[in-house]
Amino acid sequence: MTNVTQQDQTFNNIFIAGTPGKRFDITVRGGRFSSIVESNSPVAGDDNSGSDLWISPGVIDLHTHLAWTDFDHDDQLKRDALEVEVLQAQAFEATLRTGVTTARDAGGLLPSVVKHIAQQYNQPLSVHTCGDMLGAGDARGIKHLEQRVSDIIRSGATWIKILATGGLGASPDTVLNPAFSEEEFAYIVRTAHAQGAKVLVHTWGGPTVDWSIDAGVESVEHGMYLTEAQAYRLAQSKTAFVPTASIYRIAADPSGVLGLPEVIRDRAARAAAAHPQAISYAKSAGVRIGFGTDYATPALHGHNLDELDVLIDCGLTREEAWQAATSSAADILGYGDSLGRIQEGFIADAILFNADPYQSPSAKDVQRSIVSVIKAPVT
Repeated sequence: MTNVTQQDQTFNNIFIAGTPGKRFDITVRGGRFSSIVESNSPVAGDDNSGSDLWISPGVIDLHTHLAWTDFDHDDQLKRDALEVEVLQAQAFEATLRTGVTTARDAGGLLPSVVKHIAQQYNQPLSVHTCGDMLGAGDARGIKHLEQRVSDIIRSGATWIKILATGGLGASPDTVLNPAFSEEEFAYIVRTAHAQGAKVLVHTWGGPTVDWSIDAGVESVEHGMYLTEAQAYRLAQSKTAFVPTASIYRIAADPSGVLGLPEVIRDRAARAAAAHPQAISYAKSAGVRIGFGTDYATPALHGHNLDELDVLIDCGLTREEAWQAATSSAADILGYGDSLGRIQEGFIADAILFNADPYQSPSAKDVQRSIVSVIKAPVT
């Protein structure tokens, strides 16, 4: 099992993933990279022989659901509270051991639960929360939305999530229909920003992508029906795109771990088929693309790196996929000046490998090559 450590340590003669041909001496002190200097030792042996080590920043999953124990929420309601809590703690552990050191929970996980799991189960995963989500049931006017946004922020959430369109539960002919009026949507974003919260938007495409850009949200999620024109608008506005591409392939698989009904699998298959074009548009336009899995059950937590394979299959280079999972993800979170890079003064969240992750042929090979996960204490 992958080791997780929070100790101060020094790594001599180590490669930094993505920086070929150079070795470094790296010191971690007080949860930060205190010293990174090029090693004087020869580079000979850069051959994945097993004696060398590589270090990369820890992965940042911008879209996961650590509170959910079942794909169907009604099934979770059948579990007792302690069982749910244990499964949530196991989700934290599995996520961290796969190399994800920071997660943005995209709805369902209360900040108080994060604190409890960290303390009760000694789980150091850094988690940014949205708390409760705003969906079609909240399209009840400005006064209602004012109260809902304030309540979510008072819970300690630092993000607000808007379910702006349908998802797998909606038919193909209605899935892009907005769940809110444009006035309500803009009000949510304006109110969240005024109270210091950032906004992410679940949207499969259509007008709510344009509303997101106009309102100045921080990121749009899924977006498989993104148009080329919208991609260029995202790039110009510096709105991030988190495609969560792998979950739709998993959901479409009739023999997969989710075991979904045929009608849901068909909708997922449509979404999965559309994603490569959307990601291609985003890449060509220069949109900041972030890594997110949308994983939400015990069968999925701990397999987060599989998203790398799908992003690459959709047209990103291996380097671009790793950037989406590290430095770009940190920028999207608002921590680009302290997280997501192997750099002096940055938070020492990192992964150690016994093979170059940039050369590994698949996410499973990357996973097998993990020696240790380094996690700075959460402050």
